[in-house]
Amino acid sequence: MNQPLLKVQDVSYTYHTKAGETPALSHISFSVFPGEFVAIVGPSGCGKSTFLDMLCGLLKPSSGELLLNEKPLAESATNIGYMLQKDHLFEWRTIYSNMLLGLEIQKRITPKSKERVDNLLENYGLDKFKGSRPSQLSGGMRQRAALIRTLALEPDLLLLDEPFSALDYQTRLSVSDDIGTIIRQEGKTAILVTHDISEAVSMADRVLVFSKRPATVQKIIPVEFEMENRTPMACRNAPEFKKYFNEIWKELNLHV
Repeated sequence: MNQPLLKVQDVSYTYHTKAGETPALSHISFSVFPGEFVAIVGPSGCGKSTFLDMLCGLLKPSSGELLLNEKPLAESATNIGYMLQKDHLFEWRTIYSNMLLGLEIQKRITPKSKERVDNLLENYGLDKFKGSRPSQLSGGMRQRAALIRTLALEPDLLLLDEPFSALDYQTRLSVSDDIGTIIRQEGKTAILVTHDISEAVSMADRVLVFSKRPATVQKIIPVEFEMENRTPMACRNAPEFKKYFNEIWKELNLHV
């Protein structure tokens, strides 16, 4: 078996304020392997986004260890991409200029990196909008553009923090299908945080159910569909979908 890209070893986190200590995460342990798509679900306020903040280095665990390619997070050269709830595209820049922003900041714009951005825009239907401003695109297209901007940096691990929550339901279905398909086609390793059980089941290879705060890993549920070309929309229509949905729903409501 491949070595895990990410190892989470007995990680806990506590917020410290003048009012006292608030435990957010308690003894979290699991691994993520190259090319795997993992979703994390749990009650509101259980620490899911806190966990992502630790993975991208914004917060440090109170105890335990995060290893990327067998090295501590601070020492690892593994490239992490973070896709947020809002697209954060700059209106004064064209779509193409927005796509190059991360490369520009990291001083990595080369003919090869620009060619990769051109290919991503063409492959995922945004090449005709290179000269457009973000306000000229639909919400779904903007989220697709935000993903391409992240993929342009060639991340080894992609973090997605409820990236579809600002969209209406119909657009959300379409965009999650688009983005889930793109991530699989690009062979990326991804961790998705979501409140939407259907989203988790349709997109992920495994679903981690976090308990209420302080969050523990209550259960890890492998998700398998018998189909050749897996897409989120196809999974929603598969006979196995309801079984996984109900299993996760029961886990989330065990202690309610």
